Amino acid sequence: MVEAVRRGASISAVARRFSVSRTNVRRWVRRAQGQRLSRVDFRDRPSGRRRAINRTAQALEDRILELRRALRQHSALGEFGAEAIHFALRAQGLQTLPSVRTIGRVLERRGALDGRQRRRRRAPPPGWYLPGLASQHAELDSFDVVEGLVIQGGLSVEVLTGISLHGGLPQAWPRRKITAKAVASALLGHWRQVGLPDYAQFDNDTVFQGPHQYRDTLGRVTRLCLSLNVVPVFAPPRETGFQAAIEGFNGYWQAKVWQRFLFHSRTHLRRQSERFIDALRARRAVRIDSAPARSPIPNHWRLDLQRPAPGRIIYLRRTNDAGAVSLLGHRFPVDSNWPHRLVRAELDLAQNRIEFFALRRRQPEWQPLLATVEHHIPERRFKE
Repeated sequence: MVEAVRRGASISAVARRFSVSRTNVRRWVRRAQGQRLSRVDFRDRPSGRRRAINRTAQALEDRILELRRALRQHSALGEFGAEAIHFALRAQGLQTLPSVRTIGRVLERRGALDGRQRRRRRAPPPGWYLPGLASQHAELDSFDVVEGLVIQGGLSVEVLTGISLHGGLPQAWPRRKITAKAVASALLGHWRQVGLPDYAQFDNDTVFQGPHQYRDTLGRVTRLCLSLNVVPVFAPPRETGFQAAIEGFNGYWQAKVWQRFLFHSRTHLRRQSERFIDALRARRAVRIDSAPARSPIPNHWRLDLQRPAPGRIIYLRRTNDAGAVSLLGHRFPVDSNWPHRLVRAELDLAQNRIEFFALRRRQPEWQPLLATVEHHIPERRFKE
């Protein structure tokens, strides 16, 4: 919208083109005033102040916590609650003295009370488990399959869905049956249209990952991602949160498309789904445009399924009670001091090794290397 206005289009024309109000257009134009478009922060901002005007200063909160620790260790009375801290602050000659209730709220908010009360921690940023994703320097596309849908008359339907993490770029492909070949074809057509992401995330379904009965198997979809220099990411089994974006879109698509209409054929469903996707993309145009840039598919690119391109494959897994991980039909020891914890396993096909990094939601920036294992994927002919 801002680019169109700068090229000479009127506010009203731009508003009609993007189906938004003129006030909305003016707001984004003011946001970008005097700046290059590549440097403008187009992310949505909540209305109101970033911090409450009557919120206790951070320095004072830290002082209250430090005083509580000192009173707990050295107080002759053995008292270190809100009243004792209030008395100690007064004795120190603090000019603006917080009330006892304010001190109590600070202790509660910072989790410094002795009571067994659940502490609600701040959620990690989206994509915290992948380098460059949380800082919005990279983009990730998530894909999943909605199964068990039946049109009146007994026509079964499966839907391949996709959503980007930062841009919220949606896509849906209703089909009779979702196979690995259908997924590869759909992803290739989608990426030709919108560009390539840095990561593509899937669950551990054989459609995406390949057969599970053989060791060291790389499926069709994995080989497609590797040949396009897109890093395939496989979410941990039976874990919540990692697939939240695509699972949420699955429910949204079913509520707004599948449950609203009575469909007589798969063609009818496909047309209504395309209308919904086009409308949703128009509504999210600003968010989609402000997402990390995508790269086009090279003109000389050709898919070779017989030889996977050198690249990386990422598996998110949880260790067992011995600190080991099951991966590619093998069990790899990671760290006996990291049992039942999340790890990110990065398989480097060029270096023939797997690197295991620790993951912790409470400390999303802390991702140390736990172990490195030499592992070679044998070359086998891919069966079409």
